[in-house]
Amino acid sequence: MKALLRWLGLVLLAGLALQLFFIGRIAVMAVVAPESTAFQRSEAWEQLATRHTLLWRQQWVPYEEIAEPLKRAVIASEDDGFVNHDGVDWDAVEKAWEKNARAEERASQRPQAAAARPVKIVGGSTITQQLAKNLLLSGERTLVRKGQEFVLTMALEHLLSKRRILEIYLNSVEWGDGVFGAEAAAQHYFRKSAARLTAPEAARLAVMLPQPKRFEKQPQSAYLMGRSRVILGRMGSAELP
Repeated sequence: MKALLRWLGLVLLAGLALQLFFIGRIAVMAVVAPESTAFQRSEAWEQLATRHTLLWRQQWVPYEEIAEPLKRAVIASEDDGFVNHDGVDWDAVEKAWEKNARAEERASQRPQAAAARPVKIVGGSTITQQLAKNLLLSGERTLVRKGQEFVLTMALEHLLSKRRILEIYLNSVEWGDGVFGAEAAAQHYFRKSAARLTAPEAARLAVMLPQPKRFEKQPQSAYLMGRSRVILGRMGSAELP
C-alpha cells in the first residue's frame, strides 16, 4: 500500500510540475514571442521524415502591422465571441459534448472490428483554445488532452491580454504547407505584407484556417469562394480587442 501511495504521489507531483512548466511558458509569452509551437515542430519533423527537407515560412510581425481586416475576418470566421468570452464558448462545448455522446453510442453498436477504432473527439474550440493546443499540446483528440487544453486556455486568458492572444495566434497559425503566420501567408498567397491585405483577401485567408493545406491546393474551390463572401459580410460586426 505504501508503495502504491508513493507511486500516486510521484504521479501527482509530476503532473503539478508539468502544469507549472506550461504556466511559466505562457507567462513569458506576455513579453517574449514564442519561437515555435508544438504543432509547428510536429510539422517540421514530419517534413524531415517524409521529404528529408524542411519547408518553413514564418515572420513575426507586431499586432499593429497586421491589417485590421484580417483580424476581423479571423474573429468572424473562427470565434465571433472572442472578445467577450472567458476562453471557452460553453454553448459550443455543449453541442460538441452531445455530438461526442452520439458518436460513442454509434460506435458501441458497430461490429467489434469497427468498434475497435477510436472515436474522434470534437470540441467547439475558440481562438484561445486553438492557441493553447497548437502552442503546447499534441494533435491527438482525447478527453485527457481536451482537459489539458482547458487548463492551458484558462492560463492564457488570465496571464495574457486578448490582444496578445490574437497577436500570437495570427503569427503562429498554419496557413498552408510550411506556411505559418499572417505575414508568411500574405506573402505566399498575395505577394504583399500582412499590413496591406484587403478585406476580400483577409476573408479568403480566414476561411482557409480549418483546412489550410486542402485549400492551398484548391484555391478556386466553390466552398472557399462562397464562404469568403459570407465572412466578408460579417467582418464589419466583428469586435476587436
